Amino acid sequence: MSPTAIPQLADADELLPSLPRATGVRYPVLVPNLRGLERAEAAGAEAIAVFTAASDAFTTRNIGMTVEESLSAFAPVLARAGERHWWRRAYVSTAFGCPYTGAVDPRRPVEVAVRLFELGVDEICFGDTIGVGVPGQVAELTGLAVRAGLPVERLAFHFHDTRGTALANVVAGLAAGVRCFDSSTGGTGGCPYAPGAAGNLATEDLVYLLDRSGWVHGVQLDAVLIAARFIASTLGRPLASKVGQAGGWDALTGASTGRD
Repeated sequence: MSPTAIPQLADADELLPSLPRATGVRYPVLVPNLRGLERAEAAGAEAIAVFTAASDAFTTRNIGMTVEESLSAFAPVLARAGERHWWRRAYVSTAFGCPYTGAVDPRRPVEVAVRLFELGVDEICFGDTIGVGVPGQVAELTGLAVRAGLPVERLAFHFHDTRGTALANVVAGLAAGVRCFDSSTGGTGGCPYAPGAAGNLATEDLVYLLDRSGWVHGVQLDAVLIAARFIASTLGRPLASKVGQAGGWDALTGASTGRD
């Protein structure tokens, strides 16, 4: 990303090569254009994500293009990444509501997703950028996407917990057949172009929900809690996630876990 646009990502070129690479884990980077793709390749990327939205008002402020212009810009990026056999994801932000134009017709993000799918992406991620979505909308959007020809196993959701509905939306997504959900350790994150957007769904809250619901996912809650507390301490901010505050729970003893 351009350091001018997003200063927090200015050191991405240095960060990516320094990360230990675990087998079976993808390390995608956000790429807005061919220049970004070149930087990603130089940094050792093997997976990318492009990002547009369901509303022109948001994409114009976020990436300086309309939705249609963004799709045209992504075509050569995705084609070149495909030639390199890289994994490719596409985000459709403001899938449930836009901070500038209000409610979004669920058919609109699906239309954009179909266009991206035709450009060769491996996964479509619908984003609730300002955290206004509720479970019924998640079920509706997933159903529309599947009926439009998008395989449910290639769909994902990115929920912000701005209004406390993120976990409920995950449950709705699981019920609809979706198995991929974004989260952020400690609930950090947000969007500089979405006024009022709070952090992302906290990984520790998501992992606790999945553990207690019997889903197998391979993430260790206690390890995530250690990372979450480190992040909160480093940023000098309180840990806002529910499980971050309370810890996990041992059903055999009734005691909290992962708090030390």
